[in-house]
Amino acid sequence: MKVTPTRLPGVLLLEPEVFEDGRGFFFESWNERVFERAGISARFVQDNHTRSRKGVLRGLHYQISQPQAKLVRVVAGEIFDVAVDIRRSSTTFGKWEGVRLGAQSRTMIWIPTGFAHGFIALSDVAEVLYKVTSFRFPEHERCILWNDPDVAISWPLSGEPVLSAKDSAGVRLRDAEVFS
Repeated sequence: MKVTPTRLPGVLLLEPEVFEDGRGFFFESWNERVFERAGISARFVQDNHTRSRKGVLRGLHYQISQPQAKLVRVVAGEIFDVAVDIRRSSTTFGKWEGVRLGAQSRTMIWIPTGFAHGFIALSDVAEVLYKVTSFRFPEHERCILWNDPDVAISWPLSGEPVLSAKDSAGVRLRDAEVFS
């Protein structure tokens, strides 16, 4: 597996070894030994699957208690995936990293705890699978506004994104509960 660090400490791009022939392909999307060698030690407790149409933006989500690390991959279509460092003591607090993930490339992203996460669907349909290290606790869910000018994410938009009511009501980073 090829592991590429990003500008945000701990956020990693992961390119699995893919075995492809006339029948199709095979790759390991999770192998505890391989990931531990890459510096990722995780116990996953839940798998999530989303399907979004083009222009749907989900995020920027996190859980303030029971935080979740995430291993994100796309199984259909393409997305622009974003992690925002929300650890106040971090030298990269408020900084973001964005990457294109797609079913064709099979690249994954590892987002450790302490980061908000979101994505926008770039293809007509995008299906995203992500493994998480903590169960979902709705009472601990928080959302940072996707277009917070202090974070200034350069979303690849062609018009206004489609948002849920929860995401439309996100707060600015300066007003958000964050990690110490």
